[in-house]
Amino acid sequence: MASTLQIDFVSDVSCPWCAIGLTALEQALQQVQPEVTAQIHLQPFELNPDMPAGGQDIGEHLAQKYGSTPEQQAQIRATIAQRGADVGFTFSPDGRGRIYNTFDAHRLLHWAGLEYAAQQLALKKALLVDCHGQRQAMDSPEVLLAAVAQVGLDVARAQSILASDEFAAEVRAAETFFTGQGIHSVPAVIINRKHLISGGQPVAVFAQALRQIAAEDL
Repeated sequence: MASTLQIDFVSDVSCPWCAIGLTALEQALQQVQPEVTAQIHLQPFELNPDMPAGGQDIGEHLAQKYGSTPEQQAQIRATIAQRGADVGFTFSPDGRGRIYNTFDAHRLLHWAGLEYAAQQLALKKALLVDCHGQRQAMDSPEVLLAAVAQVGLDVARAQSILASDEFAAEVRAAETFFTGQGIHSVPAVIINRKHLISGGQPVAVFAQALRQIAAEDL
């Protein structure tokens, strides 16, 4: 008997492990079909909600936030690049360069989820490539609007959202809800609102978990 799961994928555009996790999750869903299908709902999480306009050098940021050295950062970057390659996501060999505020990206993703639900995932993936593959400024309206255009959404509507505070309250409410549920790191994959898979897991791990949860929740 086929089972349909609801998946809330809680993540931030600036999170490299979220790019890995989303790509692996999609591949896992392909493996478990047709026995298990799912609807992915993208949910917002900000790693750096107080990041000012223009962002911060990534090496400086990681040193301040985690106390990591340049050597440690290079090692982590290599690990991330390899994990990305394993699932077919290509990271810039030079890393992100700078880290940016992603609140406007989340507002556009929220809008896409409401008005273009079938294309919300495509917008998210375009933004992840812009951030991690192309080293784009993710607080730049031009970058965000280019991603909107790339996936075929209404650019004029997106522009009006960015020029206002539309969907700000809704995004903050969603962020508050998920942090209130104990989500403090991403990606967090919440299935049927009760099963949590944390981190950018390999495809096989996601596939096994999806099959197990589907069987349990029949």
